[in-house]
Amino acid sequence: MSHHRQALKQYEGIQAGEKMNCKPIGFFDSGVGGISVLKTAYKLMPNENYIYYGDNLNAPYGEKSEEQIKALSLEAGAFLFSKGVKAIVIACNTATSTSVYMMRDKYSIPVISMEPAVKPALCAVKDGRILVLATPATVSQERYLSLLNKLKAGERVVSVGCGGLVELIEQGRIDETNVHAYLDRKLGHLRGERIGAVVLGCTHYAFAEKEIKSFIDKTYHTDCPVFDGRHGTVRQLKSVLLQNGLECTRNSRGSVTFYSSDKSISSQHFKQLFDGFNG
Repeated sequence: MSHHRQALKQYEGIQAGEKMNCKPIGFFDSGVGGISVLKTAYKLMPNENYIYYGDNLNAPYGEKSEEQIKALSLEAGAFLFSKGVKAIVIACNTATSTSVYMMRDKYSIPVISMEPAVKPALCAVKDGRILVLATPATVSQERYLSLLNKLKAGERVVSVGCGGLVELIEQGRIDETNVHAYLDRKLGHLRGERIGAVVLGCTHYAFAEKEIKSFIDKTYHTDCPVFDGRHGTVRQLKSVLLQNGLECTRNSRGSVTFYSSDKSISSQHFKQLFDGFNG
């Protein structure tokens, strides 16, 4: 083979590799919550391309049966896979709990999961109880209960299933008055407790983090740290991409494309939430 043809073949191989590496990373959630995870990933890896799928038509997942959540998660995964993604991030704690193993069996690409940040909270905060706010489905599922058992966290962790909070966030009703009134109803039974930290166990809750923290600080007379699993998930995503040679190596910024199962929701709505999220 001539030097020219060999060089051309090497160039084509590099081009093919770059094309493969710069395939998009797919994210899905039951609605807008996973945008908080997507934005965290974009900040860390702005050169990657991203596709986001919000299953708004079926939101919220957190109050559905396990079988329903599995079926919807597999549909979302199939949609992203059809778009040629190189990895899938389940940007939803509820969907992770029911579906991550099934999705990893189904697809040959990496599938990254979410987990409530209970371990970091326990390690960082030695005084007071850890309050975990999550969907009713998440706090009742075996994966979450096994995590608490593995961490021997039963005594210190208070898990609260927050049915209805996702709907408030999806509807954009996350002003302090609405969120405080909701939490006052939900957490009234814990008024005598010493709360040392709060774990946001649903990706939606990141959009109401400021309001949640202000309620906890005011109610429990504390300056309470807030832990969110999205940071660990994004670090894991980056690590898996590097390990598998899937990172995009170009220097320019990548694209972010939004889809929803609810055709009445425009991609512009998602983009505004993405641009406005600074958590």
